[in-house]
Amino acid sequence: MSTPKTAEPLHFGTPGQTVLVTGATGFVGRRLVAALLADGQRVIAMTRDTARAARTLGNAGGAVRCVMTMDELPDTEKIDIVVNLAGARILGPRWTDKRKAALRASRVALTRRVVDWIARARHKPRLLVSASAIGYYGVQPQDGAAPLTEDSPPQPVFMSQLCQEWEAAAQRAAQHGVQVATTRFGLVLGDGGALPPMLLPVKLGVGGPMGGGCQRLSWIHIEDLLRGHAWLAARSEAMGEESGVQPAGLQAGVHQAGVQGAWNFTAPQVVTQREFIGTAARLLHRPAWLPTPAWPVRLLLGEQADLLLEGQNVVPARLLRKGFRFRYPQLEGALRSLV
Repeated sequence: MSTPKTAEPLHFGTPGQTVLVTGATGFVGRRLVAALLADGQRVIAMTRDTARAARTLGNAGGAVRCVMTMDELPDTEKIDIVVNLAGARILGPRWTDKRKAALRASRVALTRRVVDWIARARHKPRLLVSASAIGYYGVQPQDGAAPLTEDSPPQPVFMSQLCQEWEAAAQRAAQHGVQVATTRFGLVLGDGGALPPMLLPVKLGVGGPMGGGCQRLSWIHIEDLLRGHAWLAARSEAMGEESGVQPAGLQAGVHQAGVQGAWNFTAPQVVTQREFIGTAARLLHRPAWLPTPAWPVRLLLGEQADLLLEGQNVVPARLLRKGFRFRYPQLEGALRSLV
C-alpha cells in the first residue's frame, strides 16, 4: 500500500481576515477552522454550545471567538468571509412533518438570520460561502443516469425543495454587494461523518451492495472540500481587487465572474454503490458478498431511503472548467488515504 499524501497548507487569501463559521464544531467545520487558523486567519465560531466549541476548537492566541447567535455580533463588526455550514443531520429519524420543519429551521431559518445580519452590518463581508447538497437535483434512476451539472434542474421532492430554499435564503446576500457561492456537497469522505459507519459492515466482513448496487454515488474527499473553500475565498479576493467593486443584485443560480452561484463539490469520478463497497473491501482486505435488499431500507427510512437507493451522478463541471485541481480525483486514492 502506498504512503498517504500529506495535507498541503491551505491559503484563503490575505492573512488576518476575520471569518465567521456557522456549524464550526461539525465534521467539516472543525477541520475548516483548523485550516483557517493555520493560514493566519481569525475565526468567529457560531455554535449552540460555546463551552464545547472552546474545548473542541481550541483558542490559539485568542484567534477563535465563540458566539451562540448572530445577535451577539454588533452591526459594527467587520467580517470578511462567512462560511455557513450549520444544519441538522439529514439521515436519521423519518421525515415526518415535524422533522422536516426542524431541518428547514436548521438550514433555511438560520441562513436567513445570517443574511439579516449582513443586511444591517456597516461593513459587508466580501464573500458568503453557504453549504448546500447535491440533493438539490433530486434522485435519478439507477440505470442510464446522465451527469448532473450546476445547470441541471431540481425536482419536486423534499430534499430538492429544502436545498432550493436553503440556497435562495443565502442568495439574498447578493443584494447587499456580497459574492455568494452555494456549495453543493456530495458524500464527504473523511475520518468522521458518514464514512466510518459505511465502512463498519465491510470491516466486519459483512459488507455488500445495497439495493442492487447500481445507483451512482457522488463523493468528495474532505481535503478537496477544504481546498475548494480556500480556492473560492482566494478567488473572491482576487476578483474583487481586479474589478474594484463587488457584484450586487445578482440573481440566484446565475453564473457570474468570480465565485457567485452554485458549485458542485464532488470528485470528477462518479462510482456505483457496488464499486464503492468493492473498492473499500479490497483496500481493507475483506469480502463484500452480503447484499442489502432495498425493502428493509425503505421500511426503516421511508422517503429518505431514496438518498441511498436511487443515487445521483453529479459532476463538478464548474470547478473543472475554472481550473480547480483535485488532490483526490479517484475513489481508490481517496479511500486509500483514509483506511
